[in-house]
Amino acid sequence: MKKVDMHNNRIQESQIKNMRNNLFKQTEIGRIPKEWEVAQLVEVAKINKEAVDPVRAFPNSKFLYIDIDSVGNGTGVISSPKEIVGEKAPSRARRVIHRNDVLMSTVRPYLKAFAIVPKKLDGAICSTGFAVLTCKENLSPHYLLHTIFSKAVINQCNKMMVGGQYPALSSSQVGKIKLPLPPLPEQQKIAEILSTADEAIQKVDEAIEKTQRLKQGLMSHLLTKGIGHKEFKETEIGRIPKEWEVVEIKNIGKVITGKTPPTSNQEFWNGEIPFITPVDIQEAKYVNKAERNITLKGAEKVGTLLPKDTVLVVCIGSTIGKVALTYSQCISNQQINAVIVGDDNNSHYVYYAISFKSGFLRSFSGTAAVPIIKKSLFETLKLPLAPLPEQQEIADILGSVDEKLDLLKEKKERFKKIKKGLMNDLLTGQKRVKVS
Repeated sequence: MKKVDMHNNRIQESQIKNMRNNLFKQTEIGRIPKEWEVAQLVEVAKINKEAVDPVRAFPNSKFLYIDIDSVGNGTGVISSPKEIVGEKAPSRARRVIHRNDVLMSTVRPYLKAFAIVPKKLDGAICSTGFAVLTCKENLSPHYLLHTIFSKAVINQCNKMMVGGQYPALSSSQVGKIKLPLPPLPEQQKIAEILSTADEAIQKVDEAIEKTQRLKQGLMSHLLTKGIGHKEFKETEIGRIPKEWEVVEIKNIGKVITGKTPPTSNQEFWNGEIPFITPVDIQEAKYVNKAERNITLKGAEKVGTLLPKDTVLVVCIGSTIGKVALTYSQCISNQQINAVIVGDDNNSHYVYYAISFKSGFLRSFSGTAAVPIIKKSLFETLKLPLAPLPEQQEIADILGSVDEKLDLLKEKKERFKKIKKGLMNDLLTGQKRVKVS
């Protein structure tokens, strides 16, 4: 009896699968519902409809200008238009934009500097680095925006791009991009759902930005005024509480410059000890994983294992001043100076004190082609040093803000994963929306 039931279940599953397959068709851009169409962008949108030369048209008037830097990669939002007088307009300021136009960066489109034009920017001018897409009556602008972010469109762009250092698309190539085209009401519903996901991500972004401003304000106060002090003194690094000291980093802990084990020796690599490089140091307080790991033999080859809560500071290259704490025992490369803080100081306080000085630290590097702060110079960096109990208090306050930031960033990543799943389902028709 059980065998019969199992056989019947398999037949039913097969029938459901066949019924589902009959609702779809295979196209040059993948599997889509039978009632959807595939359209080239030039068929459903006007490309670069209106142009002007501000220098000639209005030399003495101001206008709003949108260049590639005005659009955050992957955000869909124009965040920082520039106000420029016509006679000073850059040569690329040529394309007139209107409300609900979609801007698509044609230079390195894989970076996704795409956005929709809001009402307040109607009549502004954008760079010729964008293709300005004006939707025809059968294409929703918001649906178009979400679609050009999709993997299917980016893959098409990557195949068509030309150029080495600045790979780009021509206007004619943009017009050849193929889109899945549901009926207009379904486009609008899909766009509404994906825009709701974007709004959730944007709200988290705003909370992150607000919390980061709070952190900067607290660091500025706590690392110069401390907690509850009424008497202050002038020092070579500025005004600090009377009870505090000014101390060079070399007197706070042991400074170690990292080193890379020979990459040709496989005995040194693919072990369990994280090998930290500047790439691994992001915006988080802790660096808790590395792109590469080394073996114990590899660690012994280059020197001291760095304990948990060692302060890592990038001192060579374009990211000088990046700071993090180690999450576990590790080794760092030669671009990083590590500070193993002594027991008479709090490593978290030292982390925040160096982070607060990161801009000043970058000025140490000079103007060489490859910026560098030698260990001997790094060790002389002066920090304000509170008594140990106050260090702990300050570190705890700032640490609580970092914990909030971590939670917000985790929330943002969850929302981004949800949106990615929705895009995959909705823009391919794997999940259909109800249109009232």
